[in-house]
Amino acid sequence: MKLLISTQLAFNVGFYMVLPYLATHLAEDLGLAAAAVGLVLGLRTFSQQGLFVIGGTLTDRFGAKPVVLAGCALRVTGFILLGAAGTLPAVIGGALLTGFAAALFSPAVESSLAREAGERERAGEGPPRTEVFAMFAVAGQVGTVTGPLVGTALMLVDFQLACLVAAAGFVLVGLAHWRWLPWREAEQAGRPMLAGWGEVLGNRRFMLFAAGYSGWLLSYNQLYLALPDELERIGRTAALGFLFVLMSVLVITLQMRVTTWGRRIGAGRSVVLGFCLMAASFTVVAVARLLPGLPGWWALAPAVLMVLLLTFGEMFAVPVAQDLVPRLAGERRLGAHFGVLASFGGLMVLVGSTGVGALLDPAFPPALPFAVLAAVPLLGAVVLGLLARRGVLTAA
Repeated sequence: MKLLISTQLAFNVGFYMVLPYLATHLAEDLGLAAAAVGLVLGLRTFSQQGLFVIGGTLTDRFGAKPVVLAGCALRVTGFILLGAAGTLPAVIGGALLTGFAAALFSPAVESSLAREAGERERAGEGPPRTEVFAMFAVAGQVGTVTGPLVGTALMLVDFQLACLVAAAGFVLVGLAHWRWLPWREAEQAGRPMLAGWGEVLGNRRFMLFAAGYSGWLLSYNQLYLALPDELERIGRTAALGFLFVLMSVLVITLQMRVTTWGRRIGAGRSVVLGFCLMAASFTVVAVARLLPGLPGWWALAPAVLMVLLLTFGEMFAVPVAQDLVPRLAGERRLGAHFGVLASFGGLMVLVGSTGVGALLDPAFPPALPFAVLAAVPLLGAVVLGLLARRGVLTAA
């Protein structure tokens, strides 16, 4: 479990060492048009979130270790290609490889952590699985903070150096997993690969949960779309970095305590509360856009509240939900279930962010996009609340 949690930290350090600077590199160093830059970023996101189900299915069929090692190898190749690429096709190839690499190793790591933590919890030899996933979230946020700092220092030389250092980091991650991750027999070894999809899609309780939960990823991605738009509206774009640091500090310092509170009130209530907080985060900005502008730095208050509420919503909902996935799956085909859950979120982001981006156009009322965003997690809270009332979201 320590290796898998450390993996999340290392993955995020390597990811955020390079990806935040990719758009600038494509536009300024390679001279690509804005449409081409958007295409590259969109393809990278889709090759990751949209293909998680493939990584999960392969994990169930062949086991976590070979899938994790393949993901590390692909990410090393992708970063090297991104650093060396001078043409649009080469850049797209590097972006697709880095995205698909995550689609391989993320479901493998999450399902392995869920299985290991679940076995230890049932044997009374470890902490509750919800707390393990909370540690997983904390490790990810430490990587999210550290990665850009390392990347900024490396970018003083050039983008290629940052890519090479990130690639070297994933070589070390791969070697660590080759040495210490156990070779566990695949749960579905020898069985038809697509049989897992039928089992997951036939699990009505899980599919309803995945549909309701998918709004979380769309809400989280508004830190990169709707939040910058709000800061630009009030003329405080320089505050974006501060708000990202604030979010990370909150998760690092309070995630374990919030998860403990969530376990006390129950899994279903914790997830529903988290989604209600997410809905409130967008409601605050929507209301602020209907009122006269606040003076001075007070104009930043709605954006700060948005980040605070969204972060606390994430802390209440996500670790508990990650623990609920294997329970809803009956502790079977965990890779496929985690993969389908992530792909649901990826599809929601693809459709939802496109619509929100269109609504952020000045032709529409300024409060409309945030009102629509508030409705998404609110609807998710309704679906998850109904499941909780039926006892579906009761953690053992």
